[in-house]
This record gives sequence, C-alpha cells and structure tokens, in this order.
Amino acid sequence: MELNRRTVIAGAAAAGMAATTLGSGTAQAADRNSPGGRPVKELFGRLADGTKVHRWSLANGGTRLKVLSYGGIVQSLEIPDRHGRYVNVSLGYDNLEAYVKGTTFFGATIGRYGNRIAKGRFTLDGKTYQVSVNDGENSLHGGAQGFNTKVWDIEPFTSGSDVGLRMYYTSADGEMGYPGTLRATVTYTLTRHGDWRIDYEATTDKPTVVNLTNHTYYNLAGEGSGTIYGHELWLAAGRYTPTDSGLIPTGELARVAGTPFDFTRGKPIGRDIRVGHPQLVTAKGFDHNFVLDKGVTAAPVHVVTLRDPESGRTLKISTDQPGVQFYSGNFLDGTLVGPSGHTYRQGDGLALETQHFPDSPNHADFPSTVLRPGQTYRSTTIHSFDV
Repeated sequence: MELNRRTVIAGAAAAGMAATTLGSGTAQAADRNSPGGRPVKELFGRLADGTKVHRWSLANGGTRLKVLSYGGIVQSLEIPDRHGRYVNVSLGYDNLEAYVKGTTFFGATIGRYGNRIAKGRFTLDGKTYQVSVNDGENSLHGGAQGFNTKVWDIEPFTSGSDVGLRMYYTSADGEMGYPGTLRATVTYTLTRHGDWRIDYEATTDKPTVVNLTNHTYYNLAGEGSGTIYGHELWLAAGRYTPTDSGLIPTGELARVAGTPFDFTRGKPIGRDIRVGHPQLVTAKGFDHNFVLDKGVTAAPVHVVTLRDPESGRTLKISTDQPGVQFYSGNFLDGTLVGPSGHTYRQGDGLALETQHFPDSPNHADFPSTVLRPGQTYRSTTIHSFDV
C-alpha cells in the first residue's frame, strides 16, 4: 500500500468519522491501525438439497472482503475512496438463489478451465476429450457445472499480520468431461497493507488441462453506480488474441498499436469502445485476452492499473500468468439486480481475469495448460488498492 492511502484513512479516523458495520460506510481506525481479526462465518443460505452455504467476512489493512463457500464467490469487496468512504466495488447479489440461477459468474472461482475451449474438445497425448458445452457450441469456464457451482470446504487462518481463507475442492475424474482427479486449493489472503492475494494450487492423478482464475466484476465507483466507461485502464500488453464469431482465439497474436485495443499508455475505457472495429462489433465491446509483455513469470509482476478518477480508487493487479482477459460487461442487460437495489446494464462492471490464453489446449503456440501427475499447478495474482 502507498503512503497516501494510509494517510487518507488515518485522517478520516482522526476527524472522528462515524464507524459503521462491515456492510458499508466510513472508514474505522481499527481497519488500518490494528491487525485483521479472524474471519467470521455466517449462514448465507441453503441449496435445494439442503446443503448449507456460508459467508465468510474478513477485513485487514482497510480492505473488507465477503466470500461465499458456494463457488468461492467474492460477494462483496469494500475499499475506501480518497475521503475514506467505503463502498462495495464488486458486482453481485444479496441472495443465494440469484447466484445459483445466474450465468454471469459474478465473483466466482473459475475452473477447471478458465475462459473458452472451442467446441468443448481438445486432444491430449493422442486422446480426444469432449467436455461440457455451455456457451453455444463451446465450453466456457469449465462447463455447465464448473467450479463456480461447487460448495468449497473453507478453513480460515491468520498468519502473522495476514488473514485469509483456504478453500478446497476435489474434482472427480471425468467431471464435466475432464480427465483426472484434480485436487484444487485456492487461498484468499488479505495482507496488513490491504492487498488481496489469490494463490491457486492443483494436482492431478492423470494428465489433464487446468486454467484457474477469478471472475470478479469491478466498478470502482461502487456497484450499481453506472458504467465503468470513465474508468482509466492501463495494460502492459502489446498484443491481444483476436477471436472468431464464437469468441474463440484465431491463433493470431495481433499488435494493439493503432487499434482500440491499445491500453499501453492508459486511457478511459469508453474512449474507443464504440468504434466500429470488427472485433468490438463481434464481442459487443471488449471481451479479449491480452498477451502480457512479460509472459509467464516466476513471481507476480504489475501488469494492470484501473482507476476511477471521480472517487480516486485505484486497483493494481500483479500476476505470474501470461494473459489477462478484459471483459467490459457487454452482456449485462438490465435484468439483474445487485445488492444496492440497482439493475446492471451494459458496461456497469468489468472483469480482469488473469489466465493462460483461452483455447490453449488447441493452440500449440500458446503457453501450455497441461498438468501431469507429480506436478503442481501454481498461480498467484495480487490485487492492490490505493487512492
């Protein structure tokens, strides 16, 4: 965290701003000036078969996070603005039924395979596999019953000045058509600086493919506040992967220079979103994988900065992954209602999914997503917040 963010919160506390509950409101001195407490568990709802779904609340370093055991979903993410005022900056729902019925993947942990696989088919070691098709003729985010629909086992933890949740799910051999029993662990950590760190791990007993990510939709002005078109976005990506009509990468790594896809110097998201570029017409906006200049790295590298000029809130993302899927909320159609009571329309939120490239199993030139017995899949993404 930068000094100016600490100063904002310390100043708010010194001014005697009224404390509120962990829902929304004004910054509390305790959020910044003392270590985070142990995460708190409460019942959020029950599935049709009676399975309990819990919500975990944790806070540290001025960041407040609420996570569901259903789908490992981030149900709420609260950070302060330049005046120390908190709002929830993630899109979602206030009830379990909406998450179960929903098709937007709000806040979800995605697996086994993030993004799309063409026609739900891939060949591995000479054998062709057919996985669940749930997006036209293609597979999206692991299929119709991906990790976003599973109830995860969750263990809270504290480690020094950090607090967090370890989430576990075992995907059986053949689930959604994927080979191998995959044992996945996803760890959410809130650091004393207010960073939200996600660590993914997975092992398998048969060769398989895996591409885990998180699908939080952000609006740094606050969920339900309007579009993100005024947000400024910087991406350390000189290329992107154009897609066909089904949003499957063609295999080309196209240069962003001279196109609406150039965010290398930062610009408002809405500046070029309605330019008649064929790729924007096909996707109804941005829904593309950006090829990060750094490639695959051993440790997370800062590759994304998102800023809302009005509130001053800034999100910086660091990752070890080679790509980021930037989705500008193109298919939000006004039929979904968030916890604020406002409907979500096109462009009211955006996702920045750190990942290997979509359809990688079918493109030999893309970074490999194959995991074999004896190997451990590992990936880390860090979200840092500032004003």
